[in-house]
Amino acid sequence: MFDTRDAISTADSLTLAATAQPRHDWALDEIEALFALPFNDLLFHAQRVHRAHFDPNAVQVSTLLSIKTGACPEDCKYCPQSGHYNTGLSREKLLEIEKVVEQAEAAKAAGASRFCMGAAWKSPREKDLEAVLEMVRRVKALGLETCMTLGMVDGDQAGRLAEAGLDYYNHNLDTSPDYYGEIITTRTYADRLETLGHVRDAGMKVCSGGILGMGEAPRDRAALLQQLVRLEPHPESVPINMLVKVPGTPLEHVEDLDPIAFIRAIAVARILMPASHVRLSAGREQMDDATQALAFLAGANSIFYGERLLTTANPQVERDRALFARLGLHPESRQTCADDARMQAGVEAALARQTAAGAAARASELAYDAGA
Repeated sequence: MFDTRDAISTADSLTLAATAQPRHDWALDEIEALFALPFNDLLFHAQRVHRAHFDPNAVQVSTLLSIKTGACPEDCKYCPQSGHYNTGLSREKLLEIEKVVEQAEAAKAAGASRFCMGAAWKSPREKDLEAVLEMVRRVKALGLETCMTLGMVDGDQAGRLAEAGLDYYNHNLDTSPDYYGEIITTRTYADRLETLGHVRDAGMKVCSGGILGMGEAPRDRAALLQQLVRLEPHPESVPINMLVKVPGTPLEHVEDLDPIAFIRAIAVARILMPASHVRLSAGREQMDDATQALAFLAGANSIFYGERLLTTANPQVERDRALFARLGLHPESRQTCADDARMQAGVEAALARQTAAGAAARASELAYDAGA
């Protein structure tokens, strides 16, 4: 284990982090050394990295809508939507497309640049996928970035979502590989990584992060970030969630996470993934303005905006606007043409790969051994 002097030495080596290529080979001890830095030193290094890659006063603003709520077959111990726990949450069918579009229009009017849609599924069923694809097309037509979280997706589903215009796919790793089994048993860590691979292969951007405060050890927080850093390229969006303790879930009585430990995780994520948007996500309702201000100083530059975050409360829009004004922050503008061009190029490349793979498979089926 590194002591403080080792940590400071590691941080001093970050003088080149602002201009160096992003790393994917961070050792766990190196990441723990960053966590061990004196708080002021850690925030200084995180802020330096942040300023090298982003406008330090711009925050990307997203709105999240639950398009299908409750009765999820997964047993995630933190989730009120799991069908395994009695949380008083009503089961709801997939929202009508027009209602989703109305919510997206309202989100855009309130200042959101990205509209995220979440469904409580293990994976999307074919009969629902067509409606989901139309939601993507309609929301995209409003000029918003689109994001979906639908559980596990295979290569074909990912390709169809990308072709419909989906910009981001969210699929969190939640925690470290070692602690994962304490939180979820109905889906493996490898399953999650496989879904992220399908998303990348389809040409979409990755939104992936985790939840802190689920009873994990500090080393688990470092190991979670190490898994995210190993993804090539790094996730474009990294949500760092504070556990929302919902009555009826197995984690409702877990000990509260120290807010300073949470801010440390934000800062380390910023250093490790310098070009990613680090999102201050679930749990903001429990944070006072000072804690949120520290999170922005530590490198968070994305938030969910609106009254609800899937099924849990989120700070009111007016409160967010007032906080932005006090801190001198402003919503990040979306470079629509450039983003869409990059997205289209990625999708076309992915479709070309799929076509080539299909042709190779068909050729293999038709081939025969002349010497047989």
